[in-house]
Amino acid sequence: HPEHTRKERTDKWLELNQRLGSSVIDRSKFPEFETHSWHRQLHIFEVPFYYIEYGIAQLGAIGIWKNYVSGEAANALNWYEKALEAGYTQGLPELYKMAGIKFDFSEQYIKSLIELVSLKTEELN
Repeated sequence: HPEHTRKERTDKWLELNQRLGSSVIDRSKFPEFETHSWHRQLHIFEVPFYYIEYGIAQLGAIGIWKNYVSGEAANALNWYEKALEAGYTQGLPELYKMAGIKFDFSEQYIKSLIELVSLKTEELN
């Protein structure tokens, strides 16, 4: 939402922090701290694409796991090892292909990965 004002961004941060953050520490006496607590994430300032790399890696890991739990265990491990052996000699799309997974960030593909994780999480409960 590039059109958001500073206040709208702050309000959204506070909402997300309240919903997803830890409630172990009571910071209610220091509302200004909470408002600016996202500044502690130095990656945002120093290496802004760092978290994007984490996301790409996480989606790749889930894709490999999906192959593994879908009855392709032996192939999933072989494909993964093949991609690891290639290391930095290939670009990410090629490495993903070698690993037997899609280099795909479409809503449909990511939704399929989320559904698998949700299903497997429910099975644990």
